[in-house]
Amino acid sequence: MLLERVLGDGAQQLRQRRVERRIDTCGLRVRKTLEAFEWAFQPSLNRAFIENLATLGFLDNHEDLLITGKSGTGKSHILQSLTLRACEREIRVRYARCVDLVDDLYAGLADQTYDTRLRKWARAEWLVIDDVGLGQLRRRDDEPSAAHMLFNLLDSRHEHAPTALASNIKLSQWGKYLGDATLAAAILDRLAMTSIRIDIDGPSYRDELARRRAKDHGIVDDST
Repeated sequence: MLLERVLGDGAQQLRQRRVERRIDTCGLRVRKTLEAFEWAFQPSLNRAFIENLATLGFLDNHEDLLITGKSGTGKSHILQSLTLRACEREIRVRYARCVDLVDDLYAGLADQTYDTRLRKWARAEWLVIDDVGLGQLRRRDDEPSAAHMLFNLLDSRHEHAPTALASNIKLSQWGKYLGDATLAAAILDRLAMTSIRIDIDGPSYRDELARRRAKDHGIVDDST
């Protein structure tokens, strides 16, 4: 019994180290959980549906996930908490902001490692691309558009490896942001075939926190 317990404890510690290594290397900068999500602040959001997503069954079905909404509505919090759950299940997940992923691929053009970098992103069991529409996408005239790169990446994963994306701009604005309306439409067309779609229509929690801080410091008065 003692030997079984020792072996069991050792196996659990080994697994926990593997999980921690996945969290450290997946790209997450912060660890957020659904338990810490301010559900009351987004009453239009279906809590039961989001919590069911956290079982990650949609990954087994190779379903993509597309979350849209204004900045501060909780899109990143949800994606980051799901990414953390995936790490805990020892799924090979990669998380990145859209601008950072595209910058990495552009760096590959500069040092002739583009194909290697693209394959590395494509190999993830689950790829999470956050903040589409946030941040400046850099590009020279002689380089392919961000839309071209993302299309190649998502097309290589289409229907066999799930991808999640979150955007704070309207889908109709993706073409302008990514630099090619036709390829942006092709990306969205593929996502329409395979994705779970969530639109968060609510206030910004960041704005609410700023208002609370201002009130605490006597800058604003809600009584007027």
